[in-house]
Amino acid sequence: MTTFSELQTQIRDYTETSSDVLTDIIVNDFIEHAEKRIFRDVDLDIFRSYQYATLTQGVPFVSLPGANLGQLAFIRSAQIYDAANPVRYYLYQKDITYMNEYWPNRNTEAQPKYYAMWDQDTIYLAPTPNSAYNIELALNKQETGLSASNTETWVSKNAPKVLLYACLSEAYKFLKGPDNLLTYFEQGYQQALQGLQLEQQGRRRRDEHYDGVIRFPLESKQP
Repeated sequence: MTTFSELQTQIRDYTETSSDVLTDIIVNDFIEHAEKRIFRDVDLDIFRSYQYATLTQGVPFVSLPGANLGQLAFIRSAQIYDAANPVRYYLYQKDITYMNEYWPNRNTEAQPKYYAMWDQDTIYLAPTPNSAYNIELALNKQETGLSASNTETWVSKNAPKVLLYACLSEAYKFLKGPDNLLTYFEQGYQQALQGLQLEQQGRRRRDEHYDGVIRFPLESKQP
């Protein structure tokens, strides 16, 4: 386990640099960038979240439900369903360009088939909803990062080596340190990250449905 202040000290000790060079502001940036890198590089069940909202008929946009939207890492899946019909339909993720070409007239309504990120807090649906469907979003959200007021996190307690090596990689890039040391810390990060991934897999049942692999029904023609 590593606390915020301990990590600050470790970064300066490993780089043999004082706080005159690596100020708190600089070191804190290293930590923030390292945390974001870890969340991009590994899918951790602990940060999965399910959020729900109700679509508005005739409106192709929906705000992402839940607090701390700025901590959204990515959407794993999206499903819509009608309160009167329990059957759920997965939405396929596309980009905005595809959506606009597929459904150029937003005033025309039908059951949504696709979604795209419109901005950080909003998703865009196509076709425009023809009913007030419910939507279920499976999300991964980044935890609140380390700071003077948040001295411990799940990562700092459960994956301190991953966090330290990620920080040292950031630090040596900033300091323009020797290539061999940067390579050493990058390799250390990758090895520690692989260990974290193996631990994650060990906690899961070896079941693709549980792991979050989405299966879409395949239509086959009858002979």
